[in-house]
Amino acid sequence: MKILIVSCSLHAESKSRRLAGKLESLWRADGDVAIATLDLRELALPPCDGCAAYGDPATQRLQEAFTAADAVVFAVPIYNYDVNAAAKNAIELAGRQLTEKVAGFLCAAGSDRSYMSVMAVANSLMLDFRTIILPRFVYAGEDDIPESGEMSSEICDRVAQFGAEFQRLARAIHTA
Repeated sequence: MKILIVSCSLHAESKSRRLAGKLESLWRADGDVAIATLDLRELALPPCDGCAAYGDPATQRLQEAFTAADAVVFAVPIYNYDVNAAAKNAIELAGRQLTEKVAGFLCAAGSDRSYMSVMAVANSLMLDFRTIILPRFVYAGEDDIPESGEMSSEICDRVAQFGAEFQRLARAIHTA
């Protein structure tokens, strides 16, 4: 089974990217799954225009990465009570490649008040592409991931629990 971890933040010091890195290190230590990573900072996706953007080489690379994966984890920052625009743009450009695949979310936000912000994107994936959403996600506020130093043990535990449940669901769907 191949799992893709997509880091959706465009910020150089991204906290959601740190969550993705934590999950990746846990899974690599396990060695149970093949892991691919994609950082949207390195992709330079065009804005979705419903037409020409789909022919862009960066869009095609994104679509190929989604197609090759059996399941996808999105590490997203939360801005203004929603996932960032880069994540939504990536989904607009390549969401079809997530049809009937498992997806999950690792979220980093500035406060603890927008913990349900990922639901609009999750609902869209479920309804538009029949993506199977892991009903557990990690939501970390600014106190959970300090600017320097280690993330809280509670968040590390939640990332580990997310990782185990994500693999279990992805395996069940992938082998069905």
